[in-house]
Amino acid sequence: MSASGLLAGTVSPFEELLGYEYLYSKKGSSLKTISEATFQRSVLPSEAAREEQGLLHEDDEVYNKVKEFITNVVLEDSQFSVLVNGTYQFPSSIGEAESPVPILYCQGDVTLFNAPSVSIVGARTASLQGMQRASKLAKDLAKGGVAIVSGLAKGIDTAALQSAIQNGGHVIGVIGTPINEAYPKENTELQRLIAKEHLLVSQVPFYRYEHEPFNNRRWYFPQRNVTMAAISKATVIVEASDRSGTLTQANACIKQGRKLFIMRSCFDNQHITWPEKMLEKGAEILDDSQQVLDFLHSKESLSAELPDVK
Repeated sequence: MSASGLLAGTVSPFEELLGYEYLYSKKGSSLKTISEATFQRSVLPSEAAREEQGLLHEDDEVYNKVKEFITNVVLEDSQFSVLVNGTYQFPSSIGEAESPVPILYCQGDVTLFNAPSVSIVGARTASLQGMQRASKLAKDLAKGGVAIVSGLAKGIDTAALQSAIQNGGHVIGVIGTPINEAYPKENTELQRLIAKEHLLVSQVPFYRYEHEPFNNRRWYFPQRNVTMAAISKATVIVEASDRSGTLTQANACIKQGRKLFIMRSCFDNQHITWPEKMLEKGAEILDDSQQVLDFLHSKESLSAELPDVK
């Protein structure tokens, strides 16, 4: 584990990791309760954990179980950075999420958080046309110096990430599993590549994930979509059903004041109703990649430090 990105002498990444993991280990805990106890009070996870222990008059049994698991299982098998709210490499835009996460687990180049970035998201069971549209958009934006953010799901996410990489761009993969696990398994190599040469991000707690029922783990995926909306300057939805998890990110964009683009083809689909609803809330129809580039140029300089695009 690396302390990269933390203010030396101010915060211990290991102690904050343990505090975060301990808070998540408590019965009834959620991202909302943890955010309220930490981020929204400007309190470190380690401090909130000590408060929790004091209120419950607990000894260190639970904390020690978490510590043993992290030390002997997680850290024996994984290397990652821990970014903590309030330290200089933690993306400040996270604070605009509804329930901001106080910690991010990262592998790779954390300076990509400073790059102009756009999320490209959509259906897991995507059409061939949708995959082609995602690939074309990712290619155009990558060549324009934009980092592509996506969730490493099957379908649209995978098409966008692979296209950006193949065209010499940079990507940020935000996953809904602990950073040392890959889902779906067929994206294991893609995830490894992103962790090595780009940036892989997770907010999913190791201990809680390991010890909770499988069905409970599904909630981490919409939570990561909210974080993706926060770290991206804009989001593009390529295609999605009325019940798609992608709509979590669409709603998060609206709440956070982020630009939301919806591809024209979504409006041509007579079987879905969500595009018109999002249009009424402020989304914009996307006809051409240049619209996204023009938006980024109008809102910020693309001179943000970004590794050379080959």
